[in-house]
Amino acid sequence: MSPVTLKVDNLQVWYRTLRGDVQALDGVSFTVGDGELVGLAGESGCGKSTLGKSLIRLDGRMRHVGGTVELDGKELPIGDSERMNGFRFKEVSIIPQYAMSAMNPTRRIGRMVAELLESRGVRFEGQLEELLRRLELVGLDPEVLERYPIELSGGMKQRMVMVISTLLNPSLLVADEVTSALDVSNQKAVAEALVDFRDRHYVKSTIIITHDLSLVYQIADSIIVMYAGKLAEKAPTDTLVHAPRHPYTRMLIGALPEVGVRYDTKRLEGIPGSPPSLLDPPKGCRFRDRCPLAFDKCAEEPPFREVAPDHAVACWKAF
Repeated sequence: MSPVTLKVDNLQVWYRTLRGDVQALDGVSFTVGDGELVGLAGESGCGKSTLGKSLIRLDGRMRHVGGTVELDGKELPIGDSERMNGFRFKEVSIIPQYAMSAMNPTRRIGRMVAELLESRGVRFEGQLEELLRRLELVGLDPEVLERYPIELSGGMKQRMVMVISTLLNPSLLVADEVTSALDVSNQKAVAEALVDFRDRHYVKSTIIITHDLSLVYQIADSIIVMYAGKLAEKAPTDTLVHAPRHPYTRMLIGALPEVGVRYDTKRLEGIPGSPPSLLDPPKGCRFRDRCPLAFDKCAEEPPFREVAPDHAVACWKAF
């Protein structure tokens, strides 16, 4: 068994709202191995971005209700934003969902990088050579450091944020919807850069959060599928795409267009219904009301259980 970078155990994270607590993550457990690139997929609102943010603690509305997160054998104080400052960027880093808006528009990029490094007790001059090397790696000219963010294209901003987020070689990088606002050529460049950064050991392990299974299929070692705040399935990429065991995973893959298929003769199949409210989640399997295979046992919550080596599923029909 390969060494583990990240271990998440029974993680529960809720959001405070005027209508009550949204149970965004409810008992999530999984591991990410050293050097592993994991795709985290699911519909909007399933909890995947909340999971990513909870690993670095970015949102003040979030409340850590229970569970633990260990990185390289050390427990992260995810319930304490101030204590997490000692881990951010150095040990766990994030490319946020709206990365192209993440840079301060009033600062030149070089000055912004210097201020970030100094806030972490690192001298900019000592990192400049490495910074220039990584800019070259993602196809950016050193003169971007003299520009303001507004002077960069969307793809350039995304690659710049990627360089900034990984400059201190974190053990874990969380990349949240990093290609969603890019054209196809920039999507490919960013995806390849994520793999390259892992292969060059700029980061040890990576979680890519996406609603686009076709993206993570190309680059991920394994894929986690979430539904309504819980894990539905986790498996090696080829296994999950070609032999999924959870009905939701099958339907999610069935809703993807296939290259070379004419859709005037074959209709894409959507997933009927919508996810349940997480203000008051239903008992039992949360996919039950939308599932074509649902039966009486689904009134009980299925465990997230291994059905084959490295392949875990939360479905009574899979056991």
